[in-house]
Amino acid sequence: MNRTLFFILLTVVLFGIDWYVWQALRFVIRNLSQPTQRWITLAYWGFTSLTLFAYVMMQFLPADFFNRITRTFIIAGIAIPYLSKLLVVFFLLIDDVRRLIQWIVGHFIPSVAPVTPTTMAEPGIPRSQFLETTALVAGTALMGTFAFGILSGAHDYRIRRVKVVLKNLPKAFHGMKIAQLSDIHSGSFFNKTAVKGGVEMLLREKPDIAFFTGDLVNDRAVEVKDYINIFEKVKAPLGVHSTLGNHDYGDYYQWSSQQEKDRNLADLKKAHQLLGWNLMLDENRAIRVDNEEIGLIGIQNWGAGNFAKYGNLDKACQGTEDYPVKILLSHDPSHWRAQVLPKYNDIDLAFAGHTHGMQFGVEVAGIKWSPVQYRYKEWAGLYTENNQHLYVNRGFGYLGYPGRVGILPEITIIELVKG
Repeated sequence: MNRTLFFILLTVVLFGIDWYVWQALRFVIRNLSQPTQRWITLAYWGFTSLTLFAYVMMQFLPADFFNRITRTFIIAGIAIPYLSKLLVVFFLLIDDVRRLIQWIVGHFIPSVAPVTPTTMAEPGIPRSQFLETTALVAGTALMGTFAFGILSGAHDYRIRRVKVVLKNLPKAFHGMKIAQLSDIHSGSFFNKTAVKGGVEMLLREKPDIAFFTGDLVNDRAVEVKDYINIFEKVKAPLGVHSTLGNHDYGDYYQWSSQQEKDRNLADLKKAHQLLGWNLMLDENRAIRVDNEEIGLIGIQNWGAGNFAKYGNLDKACQGTEDYPVKILLSHDPSHWRAQVLPKYNDIDLAFAGHTHGMQFGVEVAGIKWSPVQYRYKEWAGLYTENNQHLYVNRGFGYLGYPGRVGILPEITIIELVKG
């Protein structure tokens, strides 16, 4: 579709949503004083006009007109109100469909009068007003929730402690403490002080070894430049070992040439060196403690479906036959079910990230839900099948929406236990 035509159609749709929601708001406030109604009208259409103006501005200004943080917040300022209004529309459509059905029935069955606002009255609040009020409250609550997720949830780091029992774990590794970070997405950060605080939380745990399971940046290696001096402080006696995620390859950015894209990937690998992290690219290495060892395997991104499959697990596992325990670093958790479980039953424990828990969901009182679970069977926390384990980190950073609701940023501390 022509870009201009798409822009016009989307603008019309957005304005239609605004107008549809306004009809409900106007009905709900109809009994308020005239001055109050005028102020509410001015506030609604003033905010709506500002949102539409921001949308139009983003369509016509060059992509680099704003810095990345400003651009992120403008996009969020457009998306959040319209997502909230869509929730309002959902409730309003329920009521309108009900009214339409009653109207049709009223015309075909003489004993049933056509529905009008006056005939819909019931004891207490009229049914249509109840639904319209519910819709507006739900939409406002959703917008407030997303705003709170930016102000508070984005950097509300949580340490999650998990014990994993491995039956063949050498005695020297019993009680080993592993720290995992994943999905830093340094190109999205807007609060450097808070990020520094998250790293300090990890360091206070004094892990024996640390893993990073991919997505250091959103697209470009330059995004991590201002955070090298923060993440280089992530250290552990047995080293920090890392791998690449789908965003690290720059596949979602419009490069001027393949050479520029290749150079970006080389710069990203160099960033891992500057951080002092041991980047693993389809390879393995021994982790030794007191003359005993286990195998650590790290592969490039491999994701089921349409995600890139750069990793080569066959190559990465070559020479690992004699390790009593094998640990895998693989960014995308779908890799575990697609390749690890059916083909590599000697990989005892895998670490992944990627999903972010969709940065939205519920984790309270034993309830664990996020829309991302309809895409990924394994999306957050520890999973075990046939004595093989997978831990999916909820991510340290964020992407797109600059916040988190319910699914908070995570620092994982896993303790290995000999079974």
